[in-house]
Amino acid sequence: MSEMQVWQGRQDPEDGALALRWHDKVLPWQEAQPWQGEAPGVVLLGFACDEGVRRNKGRVGAAGAPLAIRKLLANTAWHLSQPVYDGGDVRCEDGDLDAAHGRLAERVASALDLGHFPLVLGGGHEVAFGSWSGLNRHLGGQGRVGIINFDAHFDLRMKQEQASSGTPFFQIAEQCAAQGSPFTYACLGVAETANTQALFARAEALGVWHLLDEAMTQSELPALLNGLDAFIARCDHLYLTIDLDVLPAAVMPGVSAPAARGVELAVIEPLIAHIRASGKLRLADLAEYNPNLDLDSRSARVAARLVHQLTK
Repeated sequence: MSEMQVWQGRQDPEDGALALRWHDKVLPWQEAQPWQGEAPGVVLLGFACDEGVRRNKGRVGAAGAPLAIRKLLANTAWHLSQPVYDGGDVRCEDGDLDAAHGRLAERVASALDLGHFPLVLGGGHEVAFGSWSGLNRHLGGQGRVGIINFDAHFDLRMKQEQASSGTPFFQIAEQCAAQGSPFTYACLGVAETANTQALFARAEALGVWHLLDEAMTQSELPALLNGLDAFIARCDHLYLTIDLDVLPAAVMPGVSAPAARGVELAVIEPLIAHIRASGKLRLADLAEYNPNLDLDSRSARVAARLVHQLTK
């Protein structure tokens, strides 16, 4: 099934124009050219890849996530005031992750150049290096980019012979050092039990602002928002990446590494709203959803809800 074929679902003609769903509104991006009056909006880009998960010794299946998330989005009620375009999928079927990252970066940069907001549907968390590379290409080194990662893992493993889903932010730190730009990274929702002392030490050495999952509760939300404000104030542009394994396993079972504790949606969602309200968010992605491990599409529904939160 192609990406556009999935945009179909329920119709309620008796309720007229107020009964629309995503499948009624999403347009193919490839055919919507700027000279045809294309309005700036959201461009969905799929990264159908779990090569990085395989290399990181995780449970593969995340390559099927973009299509599965689209299926749940198709019947989601439409409440947006901006257009949404589907830019199709970047695939990695030959094991060449570097080439896949390059293709994703090209599409992200193109969408940004045209004034759109790219929202990338991963795929393993190796998606982050491709997403960031596209934003970096678009900005051309202008301004400080802050990376906000909701994640149980730092994903700061050192790249040995190959990149993986555990290395993207170390790769970004290397690229920042090579081009003389600051590495400004926040990792929120870190599970102490899922990160070695070596990773905590690397995060400290790189100046990463991090919060443990146990610190991210509803009662602590005012303090979390204050901390987020301080981080955002240091940045000119923001890239938000959400590793879905940051959520509790009961809410998000369909990931390679379900969380023993996790951070509740009731905390994640107001933080997303706060980031969007800053006016600095340029790019977002979702990572690590694995439809092979899902229960009754429970995780896909949550992923679709987060897409709604990021675009409404």
